[in-house]
Formats: sequence, C-alpha cells, structure tokens
Amino acid sequence: MTQALDELVAGYRRFRGSTWPDRRLLLEDLAARGQRPLAVVIACADSRLDPSAIFDAAPGALFVVRNVANLVPPYQPDAAYHGTSAALEFAVKGLGISTIMVMGHAQCGGVQALMADEAGALTDFVMPWMQIAARARARVRQTGATAAERQTMCEHETVKVSLENLMTFPWVAAAVLDGRLRLQGAYYGIATGVLEFLGPDGVFQPLL
Repeated sequence: MTQALDELVAGYRRFRGSTWPDRRLLLEDLAARGQRPLAVVIACADSRLDPSAIFDAAPGALFVVRNVANLVPPYQPDAAYHGTSAALEFAVKGLGISTIMVMGHAQCGGVQALMADEAGALTDFVMPWMQIAARARARVRQTGATAAERQTMCEHETVKVSLENLMTFPWVAAAVLDGRLRLQGAYYGIATGVLEFLGPDGVFQPLL
C-alpha cells in the first residue's frame, strides 16, 4: 500500500477501537430508522474544511454537499449531470430539511483561480464550473480594493451567488416563501477558526 493508504487504514483502526464503540448505539439507530439531518451544509471540497467538526456535529446531524468553491448552480433540469442539484433535491424534497447553509471559506483555491481567470491545467472542469460565480468576480472587480481584499470579497460574493441561485429552484423558493425552509450564508476562517454569518444587510459578521 501507499503511505496515504497506510494512514487511512491506521485511522480506520483507531475509529473502530475508540470512536465506533462510543457511537455504536447512535449509528445503529440511524441505520435502523434512517437519517434525519438538521440542515444541509453546502461547503467547499477543500481538505482543510470540515463542517461536522466546525459545528461539533454527530453522525446524522448534517447533510453535507461539497464541491469546488461551495457553489450552487442555477436550476437547470436537463440531460446533463447535476450532482449538487441532485443532492439538494434529495435533501429538500426527500428529507424535508428546513435549513440550507452555504458556507464559504478563506483561501479558497477555486475563487483564486476565478479571480486570476487562470487555473493552469485545471481547464476541463474547474474553470467551467467556476463560471457559476462569474458575477461574483464582476462585482468585486468594480472596487478599488487590493488583491487580498478582492479575494476575500469574492469568497463572500460566491456565497451570495449560491444563495441567489438556490432561489431559482422552484421547490426551494416555494419552501422559503411559505416559511418551511431557511437559507443562510456563512464564511469560515481556516486560520482563525472564526465563523461569520451573513446578515439581512448583506454583511458577514462573526458569531463570537
């Protein structure tokens, strides 16, 4: 095996030896009764980001959807493949989840590629995918901010774009309008551990 596989196997053995016994009853109940998550969290695939750890959530508590740059595409039911949209449909229509959180984060590589309009060799899927957030980049470029400030601003704006796109899904919009579903934007600082919530005024504010 490779070193990576060796480490995964070692981690699994620690899980079976300590974590599994402590959570066995919970996991057996989830297996028998099905999942009843509290919320959907749409997060980036970045390995430094772990929604379950950030919210100290037990198995079964969060329905996590991860992709590059925590993006939600617009509603577009066609013959193409739509992993994020399929997960949202399952969560909202199948599980009846009442909260969807879009959680952006600092130092997002997808946003960096979008702002530079350059992803190196990542041209087959990454750059086409990041065009979902093209209007976020356009909003930021209209400012006189520094490059670092524009990166953070664009990370914030991608969360807003995803929230806007969520409302293009008819069954999301209907549930929001009749009070069955709440949408929430959030932003996490990897180095600081600080979580910010997007307020009604369009500004992110730390929870702490």
